[in-house]
Amino acid sequence: MGFIADRAGPRGLTRPRRAIHFARVKECRAALDLPQTGTIPIPMNSSDYLPMRQPWARLLAGYGVAPAPAERVLDQLRAAYAEPQRHYHNLEHIAEMLAVAARLAELTHDRPALQVAIWFHDAVYDPKAKDNEERSAELVVQLLGPLGVPSQTLDRVVTMIRATQHTGAEPDDPDIAVLLDADLAILGAEETRYAAYASAIRKEYAWVDEAAYRAGRAAVLKSFLKRPRIYTTAPMFGSTEEAARRNMRAEISRLTLEGEGPK
Repeated sequence: MGFIADRAGPRGLTRPRRAIHFARVKECRAALDLPQTGTIPIPMNSSDYLPMRQPWARLLAGYGVAPAPAERVLDQLRAAYAEPQRHYHNLEHIAEMLAVAARLAELTHDRPALQVAIWFHDAVYDPKAKDNEERSAELVVQLLGPLGVPSQTLDRVVTMIRATQHTGAEPDDPDIAVLLDADLAILGAEETRYAAYASAIRKEYAWVDEAAYRAGRAAVLKSFLKRPRIYTTAPMFGSTEEAARRNMRAEISRLTLEGEGPK
């Protein structure tokens, strides 16, 4: 969507899809502690002012961090998530993950640490690199350690960020389970949102030629489909698993047909 705002809804959406659109807006507003009425645009992949300051300040205040240094870190995160190579891995992704984590709050043990992990898990993102998670984990320690965030909390956050490599191992930590399910929630999005996500991922890999991208993307999707379950938490498995598998199968079909070309 690119913005969080109350609107009449994107033109052309049917009533059910408009309902999903507004539900998503409401969830993102709640996750960011925004009013549920009124127009509050959030340019999700720009470095303009974002009304995320108060929830972020409250999050870090819980660790004894004063507002000014907390905002300096937020400025660095905003700049990182607005980098030009990001089309999906931007602040909209963070807002959507925060909304899912809020919905699963009763399953979490350390919600503040989970929220910090969500904010930082894609702070370093280079589509050509294989160490983004490790570098993001290093960054959270680098930025929050000197501000007095406890080392025990940072250790947990680092562990959670590393888990977003999605190796397929089933997490035994409930906070990691919520984090991973929130990160993969987009796979079960309604059809229009999923299509936008798939298009955005292709843009992030624009440097890969078409044939190689189709093969690589299809392989990744097939690896997820082979898993016994995509979502670990019961609520996400019950509400989203079927849609995620349907979306991925449909994308694989499109990738295959496009690869075959006209006959």
